[in-house]
Amino acid sequence: MLDEQWMLPEGVDETLPPLAWQMEALRRKLLDHYRKRGYELILPPLIEHLDTLLTGTAQGLERQTFKLTDPASGRLLGLRADMTPQAARIAARRYGDRPTVRLCYLGSVLRTEPDNLGGPRSPRQVGCELFGVPGIAGDLEVLELLRSTLRLAGVRRLHLDLGHVGIYRALTARVGLDADDESALFDILQRKSHPDLADFARARGLRPRQAAAISQLMDLNGDVSIVARARELLKVGGEAVAGALDLLQRVVDELGRVAPRLDIHVDLAELRGYRYHTGIVFAAFVPGHGREIARGGRYDGVGAAFGAARPATGFSADLNELLRLGSTGAAPSPRTRKRR
Repeated sequence: MLDEQWMLPEGVDETLPPLAWQMEALRRKLLDHYRKRGYELILPPLIEHLDTLLTGTAQGLERQTFKLTDPASGRLLGLRADMTPQAARIAARRYGDRPTVRLCYLGSVLRTEPDNLGGPRSPRQVGCELFGVPGIAGDLEVLELLRSTLRLAGVRRLHLDLGHVGIYRALTARVGLDADDESALFDILQRKSHPDLADFARARGLRPRQAAAISQLMDLNGDVSIVARARELLKVGGEAVAGALDLLQRVVDELGRVAPRLDIHVDLAELRGYRYHTGIVFAAFVPGHGREIARGGRYDGVGAAFGAARPATGFSADLNELLRLGSTGAAPSPRTRKRR
Protein backbone atom coordinates (compact mmCIF):
# COMPACT_ATOMS: atom_id res chain seq x y z
CA MET A 1 0.00 0.00 0.00
CA LEU A 2 2.86 2.34 0.84
CA ASP A 3 4.47 1.67 -2.57
CA GLU A 4 1.22 2.55 -4.34
CA GLN A 5 1.19 5.91 -2.58
CA TRP A 6 4.27 6.96 -4.56
CA MET A 7 3.15 5.64 -7.94
CA LEU A 8 2.70 8.25 -10.64
CA PRO A 9 -0.57 8.36 -12.63
CA GLU A 10 -0.74 6.11 -15.68
CA GLY A 11 1.00 7.72 -18.65
CA VAL A 12 2.66 10.41 -16.51
CA ASP A 13 6.44 10.28 -16.10
CA GLU A 14 9.32 12.03 -14.42
CA THR A 15 12.84 12.44 -15.81
CA LEU A 16 15.85 12.16 -13.53
CA PRO A 17 19.61 12.59 -14.01
CA PRO A 18 21.41 11.92 -16.23
CA LEU A 19 18.54 11.92 -18.73
CA ALA A 20 17.27 15.24 -17.42
CA TRP A 21 20.56 16.89 -18.35
CA GLN A 22 20.54 15.23 -21.75
CA MET A 23 17.01 16.46 -22.31
CA GLU A 24 17.98 20.00 -21.37
CA ALA A 25 20.93 19.88 -23.81
CA LEU A 26 18.62 18.70 -26.59
CA ARG A 27 16.07 21.38 -25.75
CA ARG A 28 18.69 24.10 -26.07
CA LYS A 29 20.06 22.65 -29.29
CA LEU A 30 16.62 22.55 -30.93
CA LEU A 31 15.56 26.03 -29.85
CA ASP A 32 18.86 27.51 -31.06
CA HIS A 33 18.28 25.80 -34.40
CA TYR A 34 14.75 27.18 -34.73
CA ARG A 35 15.96 30.66 -33.85
CA LYS A 36 18.54 30.52 -36.63
CA ARG A 37 15.77 29.53 -39.03
CA GLY A 38 13.76 32.63 -38.10
CA TYR A 39 11.26 31.02 -35.71
CA GLU A 40 10.30 33.01 -32.62
CA LEU A 41 9.85 31.23 -29.30
CA ILE A 42 6.49 31.46 -27.53
CA LEU A 43 5.67 30.27 -24.00
CA PRO A 44 1.88 29.84 -23.83
CA PRO A 45 0.21 29.27 -20.45
CA LEU A 46 -0.38 25.73 -19.22
CA ILE A 47 -4.00 26.62 -18.39
CA GLU A 48 -6.57 28.79 -20.20
CA HIS A 49 -10.28 29.49 -20.22
CA LEU A 50 -11.80 26.36 -21.73
CA ASP A 51 -13.84 28.19 -24.37
CA THR A 52 -10.66 29.87 -25.62
CA LEU A 53 -8.57 26.72 -25.49
CA LEU A 54 -11.12 24.74 -27.54
CA THR A 55 -11.98 27.45 -30.08
CA GLY A 56 -12.48 26.50 -33.72
CA THR A 57 -10.73 23.36 -34.91
CA ALA A 58 -9.33 22.77 -31.40
CA GLN A 59 -12.79 21.43 -30.46
CA GLY A 60 -11.44 18.04 -31.47
CA LEU A 61 -9.25 18.12 -28.34
CA GLU A 62 -12.23 18.29 -25.98
CA ARG A 63 -12.03 14.63 -24.95
CA GLN A 64 -8.32 14.89 -24.21
CA THR A 65 -8.58 18.07 -22.13
CA PHE A 66 -8.57 18.08 -18.34
CA LYS A 67 -11.15 20.57 -17.03
CA LEU A 68 -11.53 22.41 -13.72
CA THR A 69 -13.34 25.41 -12.31
CA ASP A 70 -11.42 28.61 -11.56
CA PRO A 71 -12.04 29.53 -7.89
CA ALA A 72 -11.33 33.19 -8.71
CA SER A 73 -13.84 33.67 -11.54
CA GLY A 74 -16.05 30.59 -11.51
CA ARG A 75 -15.24 30.03 -15.18
CA LEU A 76 -14.33 26.64 -16.60
CA LEU A 77 -10.60 26.22 -17.31
CA GLY A 78 -8.70 23.65 -19.34
CA LEU A 79 -5.17 22.27 -19.18
CA ARG A 80 -3.65 22.34 -22.64
CA ALA A 81 -3.57 19.01 -24.46
CA ASP A 82 -1.77 20.42 -27.52
CA MET A 83 0.19 23.65 -28.04
CA THR A 84 -0.65 24.05 -31.74
CA PRO A 85 -4.03 25.77 -31.11
CA GLN A 86 -2.32 28.12 -28.68
CA ALA A 87 0.25 29.01 -31.34
CA ALA A 88 -2.60 29.70 -33.79
CA ARG A 89 -4.30 32.00 -31.28
CA ILE A 90 -1.07 33.89 -30.59
CA ALA A 91 -0.28 34.24 -34.30
CA ALA A 92 -3.76 35.64 -35.01
CA ARG A 93 -4.25 37.86 -31.96
CA ARG A 94 -0.71 39.10 -31.37
CA TYR A 95 0.73 39.11 -34.90
CA GLY A 96 -2.33 39.57 -37.08
CA ASP A 97 -0.69 42.51 -38.89
CA ARG A 98 2.24 40.43 -40.10
CA PRO A 99 1.89 38.63 -43.45
CA THR A 100 4.12 35.77 -42.28
CA VAL A 101 4.63 34.46 -38.76
CA ARG A 102 7.03 31.73 -37.67
CA LEU A 103 6.62 30.39 -34.13
CA CYS A 104 8.25 27.60 -32.15
CA TYR A 105 7.44 26.19 -28.73
CA LEU A 106 8.51 23.59 -26.22
CA GLY A 107 6.58 22.65 -23.09
CA SER A 108 4.56 20.02 -21.28
CA VAL A 109 1.01 19.16 -22.27
CA LEU A 110 -1.43 16.97 -20.36
CA ARG A 111 -4.08 14.64 -21.80
CA THR A 112 -6.90 12.62 -20.30
CA GLU A 113 -6.03 9.81 -22.70
CA PRO A 114 -2.99 9.06 -24.88
CA ASP A 115 -2.96 9.61 -28.64
CA ASN A 116 -2.00 5.99 -29.18
CA LEU A 117 -2.36 2.80 -27.17
CA GLY A 118 0.42 2.73 -24.61
CA GLY A 119 1.48 6.29 -25.38
CA PRO A 120 2.18 9.03 -22.83
CA ARG A 121 -0.40 11.39 -21.38
CA SER A 122 2.17 14.02 -20.47
CA PRO A 123 4.42 14.61 -23.51
CA ARG A 124 6.95 17.39 -23.64
CA GLN A 125 5.79 18.86 -26.91
CA VAL A 126 8.21 20.59 -29.24
CA GLY A 127 7.18 22.04 -32.58
CA CYS A 128 7.13 24.79 -35.18
CA GLU A 129 4.19 26.51 -36.85
CA LEU A 130 4.34 28.56 -40.05
CA PHE A 131 1.55 31.04 -40.80
CA GLY A 132 1.02 32.95 -44.03
CA VAL A 133 2.96 30.78 -46.50
CA PRO A 134 0.57 28.86 -48.78
CA GLY A 135 1.12 25.77 -50.86
CA ILE A 136 4.22 23.74 -51.42
CA ALA A 137 6.70 26.38 -50.21
CA GLY A 138 5.32 26.21 -46.68
CA ASP A 139 4.94 22.43 -46.75
CA LEU A 140 8.57 21.92 -47.77
CA GLU A 141 9.89 24.40 -45.23
CA VAL A 142 8.14 22.60 -42.38
CA LEU A 143 9.14 19.16 -43.67
CA GLU A 144 12.78 20.26 -43.74
CA LEU A 145 12.44 21.57 -40.17
CA LEU A 146 11.01 18.22 -39.14
CA ARG A 147 13.91 16.35 -40.75
CA SER A 148 16.52 18.66 -39.20
CA THR A 149 14.86 18.31 -35.78
CA LEU A 150 15.17 14.54 -35.95
CA ARG A 151 18.76 14.76 -37.17
CA LEU A 152 19.72 17.01 -34.26
CA ALA A 153 18.07 14.53 -31.88
CA GLY A 154 20.19 11.77 -33.39
CA VAL A 155 17.25 9.89 -34.89
CA ARG A 156 18.41 7.67 -37.74
CA ARG A 157 16.70 5.55 -40.42
CA LEU A 158 13.77 7.92 -40.73
CA HIS A 159 10.61 6.70 -42.47
CA LEU A 160 8.27 9.46 -43.69
CA ASP A 161 4.57 8.79 -44.21
CA LEU A 162 2.81 11.23 -46.60
CA GLY A 163 -0.83 11.82 -47.42
CA HIS A 164 -3.32 14.51 -48.42
CA VAL A 165 -6.67 14.83 -46.65
CA GLY A 166 -8.04 16.87 -49.57
CA ILE A 167 -8.41 13.68 -51.62
CA TYR A 168 -10.79 12.09 -49.13
CA ARG A 169 -12.61 15.41 -48.67
CA ALA A 170 -13.17 15.75 -52.40
CA LEU A 171 -14.48 12.20 -52.82
CA THR A 172 -16.88 12.39 -49.87
CA ALA A 173 -18.11 15.85 -50.91
CA ARG A 174 -19.46 14.30 -54.11
CA VAL A 175 -21.38 11.72 -52.07
CA GLY A 176 -23.16 14.30 -49.92
CA LEU A 177 -23.09 12.62 -46.49
CA ASP A 178 -24.44 14.07 -43.28
CA ALA A 179 -22.20 14.41 -40.20
CA ASP A 180 -23.09 11.01 -38.73
CA ASP A 181 -22.56 9.15 -42.01
CA GLU A 182 -19.29 10.97 -42.62
CA SER A 183 -18.08 9.96 -39.17
CA ALA A 184 -19.05 6.33 -39.83
CA LEU A 185 -17.26 6.34 -43.20
CA PHE A 186 -14.18 7.90 -41.63
CA ASP A 187 -14.08 5.08 -39.07
CA ILE A 188 -14.38 2.45 -41.81
CA LEU A 189 -11.44 3.92 -43.71
CA GLN A 190 -9.26 4.04 -40.61
CA ARG A 191 -9.95 0.33 -40.08
CA LYS A 192 -9.58 -0.30 -43.85
CA SER A 193 -12.54 -2.65 -43.81
CA HIS A 194 -13.76 -3.37 -47.33
CA PRO A 195 -16.77 -5.47 -46.15
CA ASP A 196 -17.98 -2.64 -43.89
CA LEU A 197 -17.59 -0.16 -46.73
CA ALA A 198 -19.64 -2.38 -49.03
CA ASP A 199 -22.41 -2.55 -46.42
CA PHE A 200 -22.21 1.21 -45.92
CA ALA A 201 -22.43 1.91 -49.67
CA ARG A 202 -25.51 -0.30 -50.07
CA ALA A 203 -27.27 1.20 -47.04
CA ARG A 204 -26.63 4.80 -48.18
CA GLY A 205 -27.24 4.19 -51.86
CA LEU A 206 -23.81 5.24 -53.06
CA ARG A 207 -23.23 5.03 -56.78
CA PRO A 208 -20.88 2.21 -57.81
CA ARG A 209 -18.20 4.58 -59.11
CA GLN A 210 -18.29 6.64 -55.92
CA ALA A 211 -18.09 3.57 -53.69
CA ALA A 212 -15.28 2.12 -55.82
CA ALA A 213 -13.21 5.31 -55.57
CA ILE A 214 -13.52 5.42 -51.78
CA SER A 215 -12.71 1.72 -51.61
CA GLN A 216 -9.57 2.30 -53.68
CA LEU A 217 -8.27 4.69 -51.01
CA MET A 218 -7.83 1.80 -48.60
CA ASP A 219 -5.40 0.09 -50.97
CA LEU A 220 -3.59 3.18 -52.22
CA ASN A 221 -0.59 2.92 -49.94
CA GLY A 222 2.99 2.00 -50.66
CA ASP A 223 6.00 3.63 -52.28
CA VAL A 224 5.91 6.90 -54.21
CA SER A 225 4.53 5.19 -57.33
CA ILE A 226 1.17 5.19 -55.53
CA VAL A 227 0.63 8.80 -56.61
CA ALA A 228 0.69 7.86 -60.31
CA ARG A 229 -1.57 4.87 -59.66
CA ALA A 230 -4.04 7.09 -57.81
CA ARG A 231 -4.32 9.36 -60.88
CA GLU A 232 -5.71 6.45 -62.87
CA LEU A 233 -8.01 5.07 -60.19
CA LEU A 234 -9.46 8.29 -58.77
CA LYS A 235 -10.45 10.19 -61.92
CA VAL A 236 -14.00 10.31 -60.57
CA GLY A 237 -12.75 12.83 -58.02
CA GLY A 238 -12.34 15.52 -60.66
CA GLU A 239 -10.08 18.57 -60.48
CA ALA A 240 -9.94 18.69 -56.69
CA VAL A 241 -8.42 15.21 -56.44
CA ALA A 242 -6.14 15.85 -59.42
CA GLY A 243 -4.87 19.06 -57.82
CA ALA A 244 -4.18 17.33 -54.50
CA LEU A 245 -2.27 14.57 -56.27
CA ASP A 246 -0.27 17.16 -58.23
CA LEU A 247 0.80 18.82 -54.99
CA LEU A 248 1.63 15.49 -53.39
CA GLN A 249 3.77 14.54 -56.39
CA ARG A 250 5.65 17.83 -56.23
CA VAL A 251 6.42 17.27 -52.55
CA VAL A 252 7.61 13.73 -53.29
CA ASP A 253 9.80 14.97 -56.16
CA GLU A 254 11.38 17.73 -54.08
CA LEU A 255 12.05 15.41 -51.15
CA GLY A 256 13.63 12.96 -53.57
CA ARG A 257 15.91 15.73 -54.79
CA VAL A 258 17.07 17.07 -51.39
CA ALA A 259 16.99 13.74 -49.52
CA PRO A 260 17.44 10.91 -52.03
CA ARG A 261 17.92 8.31 -49.29
CA LEU A 262 14.76 9.23 -47.40
CA ASP A 263 12.31 6.34 -47.13
CA ILE A 264 8.93 7.77 -48.24
CA HIS A 265 5.64 5.94 -47.89
CA VAL A 266 2.39 7.28 -49.38
CA ASP A 267 -0.94 6.39 -47.78
CA LEU A 268 -4.05 8.11 -49.13
CA ALA A 269 -6.31 6.56 -46.49
CA GLU A 270 -4.21 7.86 -43.60
CA LEU A 271 -6.36 10.72 -42.35
CA ARG A 272 -4.69 11.68 -39.07
CA GLY A 273 -6.12 14.98 -37.91
CA TYR A 274 -8.74 14.85 -40.68
CA ARG A 275 -11.11 17.30 -38.98
CA TYR A 276 -8.21 19.65 -38.34
CA HIS A 277 -5.98 19.42 -41.40
CA THR A 278 -6.78 20.68 -44.89
CA GLY A 279 -3.94 19.48 -47.15
CA ILE A 280 -0.64 17.64 -46.97
CA VAL A 281 -0.25 15.54 -43.80
CA PHE A 282 2.83 13.65 -42.68
CA ALA A 283 4.25 11.53 -39.89
CA ALA A 284 7.73 10.28 -39.05
CA PHE A 285 8.48 6.73 -37.93
CA VAL A 286 11.59 4.73 -37.07
CA PRO A 287 12.00 0.94 -37.40
CA GLY A 288 11.04 -1.03 -34.32
CA HIS A 289 8.89 1.72 -32.84
CA GLY A 290 5.20 1.11 -33.30
CA ARG A 291 3.93 4.69 -33.21
CA GLU A 292 4.85 7.93 -34.95
CA ILE A 293 7.58 10.06 -33.37
CA ALA A 294 6.53 13.32 -35.04
CA ARG A 295 3.59 14.49 -37.11
CA GLY A 296 2.15 17.54 -38.80
CA GLY A 297 0.51 18.97 -41.86
CA ARG A 298 -1.38 21.87 -43.35
CA TYR A 299 -4.33 23.41 -41.52
CA ASP A 300 -5.26 26.55 -43.48
CA GLY A 301 -7.78 28.96 -42.01
CA VAL A 302 -7.18 27.91 -38.40
CA GLY A 303 -6.94 31.54 -37.29
CA ALA A 304 -10.42 32.42 -38.57
CA ALA A 305 -11.95 31.98 -35.12
CA PHE A 306 -9.47 34.54 -33.80
CA GLY A 307 -10.00 37.03 -36.63
CA ALA A 308 -7.00 36.25 -38.84
CA ALA A 309 -7.58 33.37 -41.24
CA ARG A 310 -4.48 32.55 -43.27
CA PRO A 311 -2.48 29.59 -44.56
CA ALA A 312 -0.86 27.51 -41.83
CA THR A 313 1.27 24.40 -41.52
CA GLY A 314 3.48 22.91 -38.84
CA PHE A 315 4.73 19.86 -36.97
CA SER A 316 5.22 18.67 -33.42
CA ALA A 317 7.01 15.88 -31.57
CA ASP A 318 7.51 14.60 -28.05
CA LEU A 319 10.93 15.54 -26.68
CA ASN A 320 10.82 12.47 -24.42
CA GLU A 321 10.49 10.18 -27.44
CA LEU A 322 13.20 11.99 -29.39
CA LEU A 323 15.62 11.62 -26.51
CA ARG A 324 14.81 7.95 -26.05
CA LEU A 325 15.12 7.07 -29.74
CA GLY A 326 17.97 9.37 -30.70
CA SER A 327 21.69 8.74 -30.41
CA THR A 328 22.16 12.01 -28.47
CA GLY A 329 20.66 10.40 -25.38
CA ALA A 330 21.06 7.18 -23.45
CA ALA A 331 19.22 4.05 -24.43
CA PRO A 332 16.80 3.80 -21.48
CA SER A 333 13.46 5.55 -21.69
CA PRO A 334 12.96 8.87 -19.85
CA ARG A 335 10.14 7.01 -18.11
CA THR A 336 12.76 6.32 -15.51
CA ARG A 337 10.91 5.64 -12.28
CA LYS A 338 7.36 5.04 -11.28
CA ARG A 339 8.07 5.13 -7.54
CA ARG A 340 10.76 6.04 -5.05
